[in-house]
Amino acid sequence: MVLEDFRCYAAQEVSFDPVCNVISGENAQGKTNLLEAMVCLAAGKSHRTRSDRELVRFQREGFQLEGTIFSRDREFVSHIAYGYGKKKRITVNKAPVKSASDLSQVLNTVFFCPEDLQLIREGAAARRRFMDASLCQLRPRYAAALTEYQRLFEHKTRILRDSGEKPDLLAALPEFSLRMAETGAVLIHYRARFAGLLAELAAAAHRECSGGRERLEIRYQTVKTVEDPLADHSALVERLLDHQQSHAQAELAARQCLSGPHKDDLEVLLGGLSARSYASQGQTRTAALAMKLAAREIHREILGEYPVLLLDDVLSELDPKRQEFVLNRIAGGQVFITCCEDDRLGRLLNGKIFRVREGTIE
Repeated sequence: MVLEDFRCYAAQEVSFDPVCNVISGENAQGKTNLLEAMVCLAAGKSHRTRSDRELVRFQREGFQLEGTIFSRDREFVSHIAYGYGKKKRITVNKAPVKSASDLSQVLNTVFFCPEDLQLIREGAAARRRFMDASLCQLRPRYAAALTEYQRLFEHKTRILRDSGEKPDLLAALPEFSLRMAETGAVLIHYRARFAGLLAELAAAAHRECSGGRERLEIRYQTVKTVEDPLADHSALVERLLDHQQSHAQAELAARQCLSGPHKDDLEVLLGGLSARSYASQGQTRTAALAMKLAAREIHREILGEYPVLLLDDVLSELDPKRQEFVLNRIAGGQVFITCCEDDRLGRLLNGKIFRVREGTIE
């Protein structure tokens, strides 16, 4: 892997162990930035910022990333160049890729940070991001549909917002509503199937961690008119249009887009009760662990190989029991673990140890 003017890294080339890599160092030295670079090589963008400019090292004009990746019994070289007066360019084996989602055909990652332990406590947006992060890698059609839906949502929102001063804009509203329903049906199709797999695999992982004392359930929630999210595309479009129609006047009054899968959620239950409302911090953390590890298993089931697992200082936030649970379930693919103290983890996992200091990897 090669990093040039990316975050705190000036110029760095490093080769990793194919199984386990322990990245150690004090805070603010560059450990998370290294994992962020791997996410960029998998998704074409950072999960931590919406602006590529923020990824450029201080007082530099651009950055470059390159990764040599062995996947599906083949070797790939992915390269990202941003800045230097040019548009961001992404290539795989020197051939330009059509969209960032094409990178997911080369490298898949599951990123897990301490904030993810609050997945159950946070709002619906966090759980949608959790679904989107996996589905955009697993299903290129989903990634394209999500990008299109977000574009349509922004256009419709602007129409509603500006309709008071420019009522002629409302003439375009039916077209945008129809296209949002057609695209939203694609999102629901994939989310419902992902949620079904997640519910099964997360429940099994949760039983193991909790000693079988609690039952974890996960239910996909979308617009109320969609009674069967597993229905065919045309039926989903009809139900979404019905929901839009019932909210049309409310949207005009609020000047906001109130109908669609941009409000989807995953309801998490423990023992039949809402985990968000009634579970303890330890219980919600265990549920979040089970969901993230289940996402990794979904990647393996669909793609036939594990994604690269990136654990960013997660273990330090867990008690010994939950640490053991995670460590016992990470075999089978390449793993990167950041921490402040490497000796114990390095011996325990028989991993290759890298020390990071001021943007330099030793």
